[in-house]
Amino acid sequence: MFPIELYNYLNKNTLIEIKGGTSREKFLEIWMVEVDKRIFARSWNKSHKSWFTEFEKSGIGQIKYSDNIIDVKGKKVDPSDSINKEISEAYIKKYTQKENLKYAKGIAQPDYYNHTMEFKKI
Repeated sequence: MFPIELYNYLNKNTLIEIKGGTSREKFLEIWMVEVDKRIFARSWNKSHKSWFTEFEKSGIGQIKYSDNIIDVKGKKVDPSDSINKEISEAYIKKYTQKENLKYAKGIAQPDYYNHTMEFKKI
């Protein structure tokens, strides 16, 4: 389980920082959601070289919120796992801002299920 401050941060902010693997120097701002105290993110670009692929390779990385950094393990969510529908609903519920709505609806589509990562505190 993550610190309560992280859940509070996720509820109040649309962006959080992440770094996949051990060789990257910079954090990247991404969207992240919480479902039943579990933390998830999807790769918007589905890039072959990204935070997502670094987690696939190494299984580890870091999440940064405010001045706090947490070491995490990342595990790809099985696309057939029913949790994917709840993750999609969490994205649509959280990212309701006019400028984000189109992207929230996009990232909630089933073709993003294969680009979903769950994070656990190390």
